[in-house]
Amino acid sequence: MAETEAIAARLARSLQVGDVVTVSGELGSGKTTFVRGACRALGIEVPVTSPTFTVGHRYAGNPDVSHLDLFRFQGFSPAEWGDVEPYFADAICFVEWPEAAAHALPPVRVALRLSHVDREHRLIKVESDDRQLLAEVSGDADARV
Repeated sequence: MAETEAIAARLARSLQVGDVVTVSGELGSGKTTFVRGACRALGIEVPVTSPTFTVGHRYAGNPDVSHLDLFRFQGFSPAEWGDVEPYFADAICFVEWPEAAAHALPPVRVALRLSHVDREHRLIKVESDDRQLLAEVSGDADARV
């Protein structure tokens, strides 16, 4: 868990307002742990929890951070998109279960996929067109940490 949060902190240092980070992976793979680590590095001190039952949390900071969980969605109607769109305004936005949004999300700067290696270890794959960001996050390890 500490390693996941440390990797998230390295990523957070490269993020800016308007960035969208998708966080995919099976249940229990550490998605919310990753978001928590990034939030801590961005100065968010309140508890960071999964917004599964509320769709999203917005954490006030400098910058603000939004955390969405789209697990319950099967796609987006215009009305549903209207409910989540404000989370993207003037914030860094982390989106768990982004597959539900298909192509409705704003441009994604970083796409993460977490998976179980075993009970104690996770693999975090980091994808981005920003090669400098990849180098900073992964130590230039071919976009994998």
